[in-house]
Order: sequence, then C-alpha cells, then structure tokens
Amino acid sequence: MLETIASKWALMVIPLLAERPIRNNEMLRSIEGISQKMLTQTLRQLERDGLVERIDHQTVPPHVEYRLTSTGRSLNQVLAPVDDWAETHFPKLLSSRDSFDRRHR
Repeated sequence: MLETIASKWALMVIPLLAERPIRNNEMLRSIEGISQKMLTQTLRQLERDGLVERIDHQTVPPHVEYRLTSTGRSLNQVLAPVDDWAETHFPKLLSSRDSFDRRHR
C-alpha cells in the first residue's frame, strides 16, 4: 500500500481529487508531465485500492469523473501536512542536494 500512495503520480492525483470530482482530460492538463497511460494506471490502482471512485454518467458522449472515496479523503488529510512540509523545505532540500553533489564529484 505504501508503494501505491508514495508514487509520484498518486501524490499528485490525490490532492487534485480532494478539491472536487474531476474528468480525465482535466487531470491530464492539471498534472504536468503525466502521460495518459500513467494517469490511467494510477487511477486504476487507486480505484482498486478503494481510494478513488470512477463515476460513469452513462451519457453520449461519455462523461466519466473521478473522486476520492471516504478512505481517499482520510488519506488526503494525512498527506496534506507532508505536502506542506515538502513545499516549505524544498529550497533547503535542493540546496543540500547541490552541496552533497559538489562534495561527491
């Protein structure tokens, strides 16, 4: 389970879905660098694990949205402080990486 929720793309999809139900194409536009294949795989895994729900509105043309389940929302509450921490400390982390890399060339 940790492997799934710690994946780069899951960590970007979960907070996005916490805002509201979203269609596939909107997620593609919102998550920089994700491919359709990766998004599909990530959503399927999160759906399989019970964190995301796929809502098919049974319309023509197809209208499918994704949203967090109650379990997914509870996970997002845990991940949000980690995300805040990462944003706050990102400059220092990058600086530390640069210093390390310079010392170990």
